[in-house]
Amino acid sequence: MSLTATIKSIQDIMRKDVGIDGDAQRIGQLGWMVFYKIFSDQDTELEINEDDYDSPIPSDLRWDEWADSTKLGKNAPTGDDLLRLIDGQLFPKLKALDGKNLEGIAQQRALLLRSVFQDAYNYMKSGTLLRQVIDKINESIDFNQSKTRNLFGDLYEQILKDLQSAGNAGEFYTPRAVTQFAVDMVNPRLDKKEKVLDPACGTGGFLTCAYEHLKQQAKSTKALELAKRSVFGVEKKQLPHLLCVTNMMVHGIEVPTNVRHDNTLRKPLRDYGREDQVEIVVTNPPFGGMEEDGIERGFPTEFQTRETADLFLVLVMELLKPGGRAAIVLPDGTLFGEGIKTRIKEKLLRDCNLHTIVRLPNGVFSPYTSIRTNILFFTKGKPTTEVWYYEHPYPPGAKSYNKTKPMRIEEFDAEKAWWENREETEYSWKVPVETIIANGYNLDIKNPNAPGNTHEAPEELLKQYQEALAAAEKARQALKASLVRALERGEG
Repeated sequence: MSLTATIKSIQDIMRKDVGIDGDAQRIGQLGWMVFYKIFSDQDTELEINEDDYDSPIPSDLRWDEWADSTKLGKNAPTGDDLLRLIDGQLFPKLKALDGKNLEGIAQQRALLLRSVFQDAYNYMKSGTLLRQVIDKINESIDFNQSKTRNLFGDLYEQILKDLQSAGNAGEFYTPRAVTQFAVDMVNPRLDKKEKVLDPACGTGGFLTCAYEHLKQQAKSTKALELAKRSVFGVEKKQLPHLLCVTNMMVHGIEVPTNVRHDNTLRKPLRDYGREDQVEIVVTNPPFGGMEEDGIERGFPTEFQTRETADLFLVLVMELLKPGGRAAIVLPDGTLFGEGIKTRIKEKLLRDCNLHTIVRLPNGVFSPYTSIRTNILFFTKGKPTTEVWYYEHPYPPGAKSYNKTKPMRIEEFDAEKAWWENREETEYSWKVPVETIIANGYNLDIKNPNAPGNTHEAPEELLKQYQEALAAAEKARQALKASLVRALERGEG
């Protein structure tokens, strides 16, 4: 059975389980199991190749000691016995791992294992169905086989795409074409030992693209190890953090301890120092959301807001070294917003060279949100003198994007060809910074060269933006309610 068919059959089995309610929980359940299987496969490989490697997993809880039906035969636990093992032993012991008796890579892997399982859950209530899922995973996923490993990279990308139809979880997935284009344009350099950070990394789309970009520049084993150490991420939510860590492992980073489970915004801005700054930031921070009470007090008074995207834009400027480069995905509301947004944009144009804004068409993040988005490219250290805009068109014959016809990286070939030799076209135009300042720092400037104007007046855009935010909040509340009901049923 192909890997794609395996994943589909696993999801079909999970749909029969009363403990799992919706796509987000199915992906969360599949996420920790696939992570643990890959982690265990890597452990086996490390024990063969490293003389002094000592696995951080308790010997009786290693994957093949309870999950491998081929090895265990009739002794493979199932039903209530399997649930007692998972819920009563595996999760409690992995959540409590400290790694104090370990050294080197084994200790790092212990900390990684604990951080992943800290907030993970086994949603399944039927041990019989759980055994069926485990057997399916064993049939098709052996990460120590090179053929499976290569296929699994593509498969995992598909699993992440499934998040787009998983309600609120869709916020964690940025289309691969967008992440690839952004990374290509900021162009991280391995020879300059540039560090790449995504402070709101979700499932790791920007990080995997950045690592592959650096990996292509590595000409030796030492250089490859440097590439692995040059990519950093932070994600505050458990599910995307788990998926991100697994994603990094799939792409060849065996110990992705540079991906932390934390909230970058929780640390006061004044506490970030030079040691925290990096050469490259690429990110798509959550937009439309509000941070918890008190987070905004860690920022200067003039920038205090609870809107997540605004806080991240301020943070990104702080985290860049002088001369550092950034690509950040932001909604239209940031471009035309007033008040605190105006003060943030004033700082951006004063402290950084906002040289390019790529305006993405509607539907890029569908079905999660209909809010229009943009990629802002800027370099820290010199003020902006002019801003170039590029309005990305739909491919010929298309009027929107969907799951079967997503945005493709080839669509950005025109931008890439234009990037180093800029001139005004029907899709591109430039605006002097004086014009932007005179217009109250409104960056939502219509394309003067387009045959038909694609951007409405700011008042209409603001109305659409607020309506989209309200719809997103309604979806969040509905998902929250369904999760509460599922937990109540599980406790009852």
